[in-house]
Amino acid sequence: MKSSTASTSTLLLASFLCGEIITLLTALIETTPPMLVGAVHYGYPLAWLFRMVVAPQYNPWKVDFGNFIADTVIWFVIVAIVAFIVARVRKPGSQ
Repeated sequence: MKSSTASTSTLLLASFLCGEIITLLTALIETTPPMLVGAVHYGYPLAWLFRMVVAPQYNPWKVDFGNFIADTVIWFVIVAIVAFIVARVRKPGSQ
């Protein structure tokens, strides 16, 4: 029983870290909506990083922390579901 709890918490921690890594890697994906001029959007499924193209004052980069956290949660849930399914399938006699 104790190893199952440790395994679950380890699986959740690994899922969170993978979700965070995937979120940071999505900063390489440009998701600018069509017909939008003035900023380039990065992040998937939610754009959380913006680069101002028109009139960048001092720092052309802007991070939307709300979308960043929501994006992290989305990827965490996806990775956790896949990890739990894989763990369930790989465990012999799991009934």
